[in-house]
Amino acid sequence: METIKKYFSALVLSALALAGSVDGFAQNPAKLPKVHHAEPLYMDLVRDLGARKGEKEFNLGTELKDRFGFNQYTFLAEYEFAPINRLGLEVEADFNIYKATHWSGSELPGNKLEGLRFSSQYSFLVSVKYKATLALGYTQILELTDFNDYGETNLISGTVFNPFFVAAKRWGENFHTVVYTYPMIERSFGENTTEVAWGINTSLLYSIPTTSHFVGVELNKEIDQGHFAMTIRPQAKIRVNERLAVGMVTGFPVHKSGERFSSFFRLIYEP
Repeated sequence: METIKKYFSALVLSALALAGSVDGFAQNPAKLPKVHHAEPLYMDLVRDLGARKGEKEFNLGTELKDRFGFNQYTFLAEYEFAPINRLGLEVEADFNIYKATHWSGSELPGNKLEGLRFSSQYSFLVSVKYKATLALGYTQILELTDFNDYGETNLISGTVFNPFFVAAKRWGENFHTVVYTYPMIERSFGENTTEVAWGINTSLLYSIPTTSHFVGVELNKEIDQGHFAMTIRPQAKIRVNERLAVGMVTGFPVHKSGERFSSFFRLIYEP
């Protein structure tokens, strides 16, 4: 009987160790496996890949796009957190303001709270051995009408369904690649139409040794109604201290009509 008890206890402990480990690490907040990936600044992810419970982050961002005939100023605020291990949640608000640079013969878009984004992301595979992480996520976007149309039409003009897949790999200690791909299914309430576009974003980033800074490039590619467009975005992230970082991005569109040079800044705070 004593032998059976010892065998059963050992079996239970082995099962618990197997269920609570990945690549041989016990799953508690201090030891939970997590591969460090340098993540792109423009199309950023929902919390870190392999997020640990309790992590949180605030972001403020601003972007200037030089369009033909006018400038577009975008301001964003987002809050992301991890309520449980591996799961990240995010809420984001985006504002667009337009200013004419010269007469272009076309109507200037209306200033607006562009939309509200509600996102989730789950890292279903974290491999310390292969320095890789895979994640699935979903974003629901509520598109809002122009400020000038408030009270005259529906506040919410449409919605976007946006599932996505992320694959990240660290090569050695300093090189990082991230692939972020998705469909965007946009439903317009006023026109009663549905459009589908596909995005494939890839990035190659280099972590500067003995620092928390990185430099690299992000390639944002989109296929919309059979038309391919890409924007090349060189970028750099500077870690000011343990809690604060600043990201700087420039954008050079390739085969993208109506858009020229752009610049983007992101302030990142981790309390």
